[in-house]
Amino acid sequence: MTTVMVTGTGAIVGYGILQSLRQARQDIRLVAADIFPDAVGQHWADVFELAPQTRSKEYAGWLRDCLDRHAVNLIIPGIEQDVHRYAVDPDLFLGSPTVVALNRPELINLCRDKWLMHEALRLAGSDSRIPSRLDGDFDELAETFGLPFLLKPRVGYASNGLVRVWDREGFLPYRHRLGAELLAQQLVGSDDEEYTVAVFGDGKGLVKASITLQRRLSVEGATAKATVRHLPDLDWVTEELCRYFQPLGPTNLQFRRIESGWRLLEINPRISSSTSLRTAFGYNESDFCVKYYLEANEICQPVILFGQGIRYIADHITYNA
Repeated sequence: MTTVMVTGTGAIVGYGILQSLRQARQDIRLVAADIFPDAVGQHWADVFELAPQTRSKEYAGWLRDCLDRHAVNLIIPGIEQDVHRYAVDPDLFLGSPTVVALNRPELINLCRDKWLMHEALRLAGSDSRIPSRLDGDFDELAETFGLPFLLKPRVGYASNGLVRVWDREGFLPYRHRLGAELLAQQLVGSDDEEYTVAVFGDGKGLVKASITLQRRLSVEGATAKATVRHLPDLDWVTEELCRYFQPLGPTNLQFRRIESGWRLLEINPRISSSTSLRTAFGYNESDFCVKYYLEANEICQPVILFGQGIRYIADHITYNA
């Protein structure tokens, strides 16, 4: 029986992967891992493993032990911290038969720093690049970008640490962090015109499958409401970016639409938080991972169902014996 281990299963991506795999395959053994003993994802898995922090010195030994004890065939990282650790530390899997569902390490490292991605887009001559700077005082930035403009952590995800600057007083507490930690960026588009595109890349520039959702974000930075869209002009921009960056496996591109076209917010070289919604509309990227990385099957565009998805708070109850 095939055994798949998913990490970060207390968070929306990790338990979304588990649910998607269970929907696609009943004859699969699922191992869930998380740093919290009450991680909800364990209820959709066959086995649960309590993990140390990804950056800890204990992590490598713990991971090898889990892979060996459970004879894990494939591991799918469910949190960004694991994606980055696996990309920079390939010795974690040295000598192990376990296959890792991992994007190209070069793209993972590039996407981690928003300024490096900005410069890569500039060198590529992409019209999707959003004007950004690492320096300047308030007057310069307000004149260049208009008000409000954004301050974003160079390294971060899910809108964590994002600041909208409306005036000089709002800028002053952050000015000393501009450059090393933060970049300033023009605010483009509106919350109503934000789109998330999932692609499965072949690592050579081709998109094997994709789905586009127009979305509204929750306060936590994950998709709260989504509508499936077919937008040929956005498909063209996505394919152009993929030809240049050559993603491998599940990859998420986030855009905003403005009058003159599309602007890229970021690329996430991994499965993202909308994955369970995508599965509901016929795009099961978790199952694609098993087919591609483990079974060496060709990935083809699935039939996409059109509709809307809304996330809401639900309860999972466990009674004491």
